[in-house]
Amino acid sequence: MKKAAASALVAAMAVLSVASVAMADGYGAAGCGLGSIVFGDKPGMIQILASTTNSTFYTQWFGITSGTSNCASSEVSAASAKAFVETNREALAKDAARGNGETISNLSTLAGCSDASAVGATLQSNFSSIFPEATVSDQQVGQSVLDTLKAHPELSCKQLG
Repeated sequence: MKKAAASALVAAMAVLSVASVAMADGYGAAGCGLGSIVFGDKPGMIQILASTTNSTFYTQWFGITSGTSNCASSEVSAASAKAFVETNREALAKDAARGNGETISNLSTLAGCSDASAVGATLQSNFSSIFPEATVSDQQVGQSVLDTLKAHPELSCKQLG
């Protein structure tokens, strides 16, 4: 009996921590999807209905995949773009030096930029500030790329916030 009570307490604490993070994103503990649009971020048992709605109609899965149904988050997209840059640093450096390539195209898609060739030209013209020396960390390069893209509103990188 004590184990069941302890398990229930741990589960409740986990739900509350997820709920507090989720509510900051504009949806409740049930997450994004049709349920978040219909029921919003109201706390309490209503989130069970929101979750059921998301699960029944597969809107959460679809929304996360497509960035719709209240599932788009510029913070998540910026983090994804930064992680992409950090992971593909060498390939991105080569493509940025040329001003085009697959990594620039993929980065443009992740960042929601309107024109990959304009992103390539921007990264190429800012190459020396993004990659000042080989010892610069992947994290610094990732942040430099995001800062460069954000500094150029003509690129319309809408997923970067």
